[in-house]
Amino acid sequence: MFAATHISSTTPPLPRGVRRALEAMRAEAGRDWSVADLAAVAGLSGRTLQRQFRIFLGQSPHAALRDIRFDCARRELLRVSPEARVMDVALRWGFTHFGRFSIEYRRRYGETPSRTMKRQAAFIDALASMPAFLTPDRDRPTVALARIETGSEDAELARRIADELATALTRAGVALVQRGARYHLTGVLRKSDGQPRLSFRLIEAETGRYVWAHRADGVLGNDLVLEEHHATRIAAALQPNLRLAEIERARLKPEIDLTAHDLTLRAMPHALSLDSCGNARAIDLLDRAMDLDPNNALATALAAWAHAQRVIYHFSETPLLERTRGVELARKALALGGDAAALALLGNALTSLHDVETADLVIRKALSVDGGSAWAWGRSGWIDVYKGDAESAIERFMIALELAPQDSLAFNNFVGIGVAHFNAGRYLEAARWQERALAEHPTAGWVHRTMCPAYVLAGAEAEARRSFAGLRAHYPELTMAEVQQGLPPLTPAVRELVFDALETVGLPA
Repeated sequence: MFAATHISSTTPPLPRGVRRALEAMRAEAGRDWSVADLAAVAGLSGRTLQRQFRIFLGQSPHAALRDIRFDCARRELLRVSPEARVMDVALRWGFTHFGRFSIEYRRRYGETPSRTMKRQAAFIDALASMPAFLTPDRDRPTVALARIETGSEDAELARRIADELATALTRAGVALVQRGARYHLTGVLRKSDGQPRLSFRLIEAETGRYVWAHRADGVLGNDLVLEEHHATRIAAALQPNLRLAEIERARLKPEIDLTAHDLTLRAMPHALSLDSCGNARAIDLLDRAMDLDPNNALATALAAWAHAQRVIYHFSETPLLERTRGVELARKALALGGDAAALALLGNALTSLHDVETADLVIRKALSVDGGSAWAWGRSGWIDVYKGDAESAIERFMIALELAPQDSLAFNNFVGIGVAHFNAGRYLEAARWQERALAEHPTAGWVHRTMCPAYVLAGAEAEARRSFAGLRAHYPELTMAEVQQGLPPLTPAVRELVFDALETVGLPA
């Protein structure tokens, strides 16, 4: 569903002519480009341009243009007003045959264009229903937000965007300051072919290192509601990179200078790895953090989830003791509160400890604090999975992925989409999503617990045997009793299907 585009900012260095042709296509993706037009822009003959595209990109110029157009159409469908028409979006990006556009769009992204657009409406409606409030946090990263550069005709639009972005960043746990900021955020608003193009860069003040860059094309206008939600999405896209920069900063600090927050940041990537070695390292660091500051909300919430992981992912030989410790820390974290990140992590812990109702309340609060929290949206998807609402769960996982596709926990949303399809009886689709999760995170052998049963129920015997072998390779001594004890709070019907399938393939009692 999130097929990578062939043309991206991570493409290796390309010949100048190919770069010029791609830049021209991106600037005017809706134009009916001929090879001769592109060759003229590139300063090459048509034959040479086509040969270089095939050598360096593995496709023709027209195929590259088609990829760019689909990417542009998808981005717009994710951000347009709910009253917009899919046909108008398709035409704007050069697709004149609507039926063919819809078929190819579904093949590429696994859903219809109208469903993509409806998710934007769901996102807006969900945020509108949540009361907004802020939480203080002395450990917020500091950012200086500069005035967005633009021409005089767009000065008012730039000012409104900056105001909305400042609010979204504050809700996301960023402290905006004018002096002494750790990071500088700069923005530029320009028009390209009559369409607004908004770009941002986040720079580390001390080193001048680029931390993050973002661009949005043709999605802004005079709709104040949409401007607010575009700002929320921009802040959400920034968060994983800012978090990584803060983690790296904590990693480089001398041991003697480490605070509880620094130790928590050091623990975070280990806890988010969802594997045994990372989990053990995270708990060690978090114990040190809580020794320094027993009331640190983020450390306590993350520690609660880390101990719960030891139960549901079979990392411990004493799961009952780990569950008891997880419950103790979760109760303490509930009293401490915290920002959206701490609340989202607490929601993870509570669901892993089978307290779905309390987790639901906590995640709703997290989204009230920061409606762009990909972690909170992802956990809300899991809550819907545990409640048996497959379609709502998929929508929420998709929102999380679209907000922060490069986040450390993105793969767990793939797992969740797979389990949601399992709930709905779409077993091959369930296995496909979980295969993708495992490909992105090979150490997460626990994925086989539900992937293997999905293959069994789909009648894919060879794939089921392969998945079962993968489960046994990660957990040689795993028994059915341990799976029953560790499995998250799936619905009773789904749990029985999982247990029956694992028994069928030979998991010992």
